[in-house]
Order: sequence, then C-alpha cells, then structure tokens
Amino acid sequence: MITRQTTCQSASGVLENRTAMRLLVVEDEPDLLAGLVRALRKQGYAVDTAVEGEDGLYKAQSIDYDAIVLDVMLPGLDGWQVLSRLRESKPTPVLMLTARDSSADRVRGLDTGADDYLVKPFDSAELFARLRALIRRSAQQTRSFIEIGEVRIDTASRTVTRLNQPVTLTAREYVVLEYLALHRGELVTRTDLYEHLFDENESTLSNILDVHVFNLRKKLGQDFIVTRRGHGYCIE
Repeated sequence: MITRQTTCQSASGVLENRTAMRLLVVEDEPDLLAGLVRALRKQGYAVDTAVEGEDGLYKAQSIDYDAIVLDVMLPGLDGWQVLSRLRESKPTPVLMLTARDSSADRVRGLDTGADDYLVKPFDSAELFARLRALIRRSAQQTRSFIEIGEVRIDTASRTVTRLNQPVTLTAREYVVLEYLALHRGELVTRTDLYEHLFDENESTLSNILDVHVFNLRKKLGQDFIVTRRGHGYCIE
C-alpha cells in the first residue's frame, strides 16, 4: 500500500522480460497453480499462493497485493465468497478465473466486484496483458508508457530509454523503477518496496534497495530518485 505522507514534486533499453509487482494466485488445481506461478515469476512478479478460499482471503486481507488471480471453484469458501468478503475492506484488483463461459457467471463476477474475468483454458499472453492493465488502472496510469523528464518507461514492452537511447537494467532495477514511476510524486516507503518486490518465500538483504537505487541513479541521473532519509524514496 502506498503511503501518501508527502509529495515530492511533481518511462526503452533492453532488459529481461520482467515487470513489477506482487501477486496472489488462489487456485486449487495443482498443475495449473504450478504453471501459473512459474509463468508469472518468469515475468518478474513476486507471487504468493493459496489453494483454499479461507487461506486466500486471509492473505488478501493481510497483504497489499497489486493484483489477485482468483479461481471461482475452490474448497471451503468459493471465489465468489472470497471476493465478496474482500470487497468489504479492500479494493485490490481481482482477475477471476473460471471454467464456465456463460454470461451469467461473468455478470455475477463483475457485479460482485471483480475487475476482470478470464475463462479456462486461457493464453498466458492474454493473462499477462490483463494483469498489466489492471495494475495500470489501479495506479491511475491508463497508458502503457510513462514519461518522466528525459526518461521513458514502456510497461508493455518493459523497456526504458533516456534521451531516446536504450538503458539496460537488471530485472530488479526495472522492478524498483517501474514501481516508483507508477507512484511518482508520492513517498514510497522501504517497507512498501520490500513488500512488492519479494514474495513470501524469498529472503531479502537489508541494503539491497540502496544498491538498486544507486545503480538506477548512475544510469538515469543522480537526481532522478530522491531519498527521504528514514522514510523512503520518490520520483519527482
């Protein structure tokens, strides 16, 4: 969750096929879950999982995910119940998965509070595109590119340029950059960044963010990312 404690003032290069953000996938079919997690992590997402509705709801309520992929047919609480209860407290973008392609199901999902709907079997590229669109809309960024001064970030192709020249970033550097850029003009705390960069199975180093920010400044300009000591970072 982005902390709006202060306002700063106030987005291509070849990099690995990565994007930012932390996702929750709630799916009880083991093979499908494993395939989704592999594909999403290959895209650079931090991914947490749940195989039952109750566990999925608990994680969704406890952690500020950038988006949730939620199956309809789940043991215990089904996807409709998870979504309905989640919407009592949180607006996290939700992409519903279902094996039933009927307008009644789509209407029910959207009326219950789903942001998008995908029918199984689905193409991975379509899933990725829909998730990117959900995350952009959640950040009130309707276009697939972000321009900040002389820097342009293309969130669809996941490339970066500065003064129209390609900038080569590592996967983690891009993750940090995209997240800060999507929330430019806002203070993003170190806790926010750690929570959105790493999933529940990853360990982190205390100085890893400082290293990434240092490298980004070398590539994009020393003043591109502002440090608010004791609080976090922002892009003006």
